Amino acid sequence: MSRPLTSRLAAQPLFRSPRAIATNCSLRGARFLSQTSTRWEDPKTDKPKSVPARPKTEHLLESIYGTAQTARNRSAQQPNAMSDLSQSMVFQALNKSNIDTSALSGRAPEAVQPKDDELEPFHFHIFSHKHNTHITCTKPNREPIISMSCGNIGYRKSRRGTFDSAYSLTKYVLERLIHTGWPTKMRRMELVLRGFGQGREAAVKVLMSPEGKVFRDKIVRVADSTRIKFGGTRSEKPRRL
Repeated sequence: MSRPLTSRLAAQPLFRSPRAIATNCSLRGARFLSQTSTRWEDPKTDKPKSVPARPKTEHLLESIYGTAQTARNRSAQQPNAMSDLSQSMVFQALNKSNIDTSALSGRAPEAVQPKDDELEPFHFHIFSHKHNTHITCTKPNREPIISMSCGNIGYRKSRRGTFDSAYSLTKYVLERLIHTGWPTKMRRMELVLRGFGQGREAAVKVLMSPEGKVFRDKIVRVADSTRIKFGGTRSEKPRRL
């Protein structure tokens, strides 16, 4: 009666040499990886059979990336690629914009000239309330050129807040500006209105009339700087007659 499998395995020695393992193996060519040669014997013919050699790393890289001649051609074509990049749409857009790209080309920084739309215009202020009308013309740096009110042209007391006084004041200010030669120096002008008195409409009527034709063509913007009361102190008691 044969012994069980466990007893047969226990009867075998624990430490066996590699040569004994190789002889007992069904395949003759079984060896450790470190002892494997480039040739092995065919069990049918008992003749040595050659194993195909591995391709060299250089040939493998050449088959994938191309030869060294291709790399030299790429390096020779690199300046052409940079010239094409400099002529691309991105560089053309940078040249047209106000961005200073002189640092990229190695040139000295150039002063960027502002456009006409970015320059501050002259200002023509009209401040009208129920008692008087004030007109002030200023330079782009806010320095006043002329500043007058209805009282400066001879109107007194309640007549200073009328429509006629504001109309006469606007005509007088425009004549003074034309006489001193300011229209030739003004290219752009901003009209700033403040208050809701009768002089507001009177000044606009003068600018729309033939007397204001010289300055009407220079107006690029109309703004309203009327003060809006938000909270604050209590209003004065209305007058009763």
